[in-house]
Amino acid sequence: MKSVGEVMGIGRTTEESLQKALRMVDPSIKGYYPKYKFTMEELKQELAVPTDRRIYAIAQAMYEKTMTVEEIHDITKIDHWFLRRCEAIVKTWDKMSGSSLESISGDLMLEAKKNGFSDIQIAEAVGSHEDDVRNQRVNAGITPFTKQIDTLAAEFPADTNYLYMTYHGMENDVDSSNGGVIVLGSGAYRIGSSIEFDWCAVSAIRALRGMGYKATMVNYNPETVSTDYDECDRLYFEELSKERVLDIYNQDKSDGVVVSVGGQIPNGLAIPLDKAGVKILGTSAQMIDNAEDRKKFSSALDEIGVQQPRWSELTSTKAAFEFAKDVGYPGKILILSHVYTMQLIFSLT
Repeated sequence: MKSVGEVMGIGRTTEESLQKALRMVDPSIKGYYPKYKFTMEELKQELAVPTDRRIYAIAQAMYEKTMTVEEIHDITKIDHWFLRRCEAIVKTWDKMSGSSLESISGDLMLEAKKNGFSDIQIAEAVGSHEDDVRNQRVNAGITPFTKQIDTLAAEFPADTNYLYMTYHGMENDVDSSNGGVIVLGSGAYRIGSSIEFDWCAVSAIRALRGMGYKATMVNYNPETVSTDYDECDRLYFEELSKERVLDIYNQDKSDGVVVSVGGQIPNGLAIPLDKAGVKILGTSAQMIDNAEDRKKFSSALDEIGVQQPRWSELTSTKAAFEFAKDVGYPGKILILSHVYTMQLIFSLT
């Protein structure tokens, strides 16, 4: 399933693929859920006019039970079949919601994973933590299978390393690679993360292979060179998340992971992966975090006496305008949007 921002979620059902694709748009998106809080009037407007927010409006109507599938269809004209697939996701959430992690059966856990729920989503539904969910499902033997994409439409046996992971299956299509180095790609292109990072990732893969190492690429942007399956020994067209990288790392018994060549999304995984016991190759996780965290980087500059532009980490639009007024113009403004913050950096001219 292709989504906004040139990402592609690959799965064996619409439910699984949809949730994957939504998370691939941005790490702040958990999956198919009501991202915004629309009033009823706003909700009907969002449903009537196709925008990038419509999927979240449909989710809100379904999760809050304010509209039936028939009513949503009447407004959106989206085929009932697709709306029922979305409804199936919500029904699984309803089964989990309000219960405890300990009370969730293996069958329900597997149903949730087959319907594309991440460990983070499941943890939110049952009031637990992502790591606890992972531990419980792994101990129960609920882990994804590695499947090979058939690039020959079943006319001939496929022999490519074009892979994805799914909970729909009974066996892996390929054996563990038993080693090699994983390189994390850039994910969706956006301001601040574009083609330059794909060049870095591809260069890293080619360098590793040139030195005799098996190289695995994990990325989900179909516009990139890094997702050409002949560039690496293994290509996982998969999510850039702690959960999925750990799945691949453990299954392939990888020698290490390179997170520092793909831009902000893989850089943001440095600390979580390091804490999970993954061997980070190249720049250490702590040093990556020191450079990525604006406050830590600013403090380091102050400590060594390097001048820097005035900046502030802001949590509201009002605070952003107040900071802009305080700094004054003329100036160049760079706004970086994150889940809970807007970071404005003024570079006065």
